[in-house]
Amino acid sequence: MPSPPVREARAADLPRLRAIRAASLRETPPLLLDVAVRGVGLVLVATVSERPVGYALVMRDGESEVAYLAELAVAPDYRRRGYGSALLSAVLDRVAEHRELRLTARADDERARSFYEASGFERVEELPDHYADGDGVLYGRQL
Repeated sequence: MPSPPVREARAADLPRLRAIRAASLRETPPLLLDVAVRGVGLVLVATVSERPVGYALVMRDGESEVAYLAELAVAPDYRRRGYGSALLSAVLDRVAEHRELRLTARADDERARSFYEASGFERVEELPDHYADGDGVLYGRQL
C-alpha cells in the first residue's frame, strides 16, 4: 500500500483539524494549533482526496538542536491505516537538520507509547503530574 499523501496545512484546513483534535486528544493548549497553522510552527496533514484525516504539529527553533512534536492526531475512522506513520515519517524528514525530535505521551496511553517506541523513540524522563489528569513520559529520538 502506498504511503498516504502528506502536505503542509493551510488556514482553510483549521475547522477539520480542530475536529480531529477534539476527537483525538484529551488535553491541548487552546490556541497552539491555530497559531502553528498560521506560521509559528510546522503542521503537516495526511489527506484522503485532499481532506485532512490526521495532522502532526511540530515546534522548532532555527537555533535549537531539538524539535518538539507537540501533537499527532488521526481521526478515529482512519486510525491503524498508516496515517500516523506517514505523518511521523514526514515530520522526521522535515526536522532532519535538528539533532533530536522529542515528544510527550501520556503514561497511561499504551497505544501511543507503543507506537512511538516502535518508531525508534526512547524514554528520556518520567513526568509526574505532567497533565491535569495524569503523568506523562518524555520521549526522544536522535536524528
